[in-house]
Amino acid sequence: MSVFTAAELAYLDEQLLGRLATLGPGGAPQTRPVGFVHNAELDTIDIGGRNMGASRKYRNVTADPRVSFVVDDLASTDPWRPRGVEIRGRAQTVPGDAAGHELIRIHPERVLGWGLDSDAFAAPHSRAVEENR
Repeated sequence: MSVFTAAELAYLDEQLLGRLATLGPGGAPQTRPVGFVHNAELDTIDIGGRNMGASRKYRNVTADPRVSFVVDDLASTDPWRPRGVEIRGRAQTVPGDAAGHELIRIHPERVLGWGLDSDAFAAPHSRAVEENR
């Protein structure tokens, strides 16, 4: 069973871009747009990209695994209908092969969803992820 609801999974599967927030060397947050996929086998969010292993975000995760990842958009502008998913958790760096292909893999600890299967302005559907799911 996934930590994500059916509506959240459907939404994540149709999106191409999210924003990853990591903690920099001095503790300041750093946010970058990234491509991602939901890894259904592990129920994680996998983030890859060109030269990932040489990136600041990869080094940040190596030093401090706490991350936040947001995917959001507007379902419509008239009426205004924001929707999205925020995933807070621990990330790990996954070494690549000889050609690179390193990953950042997010293990969700808290998931917040809004505007997917509820009113866009209602409080987000927020829940902690169980340790041993």
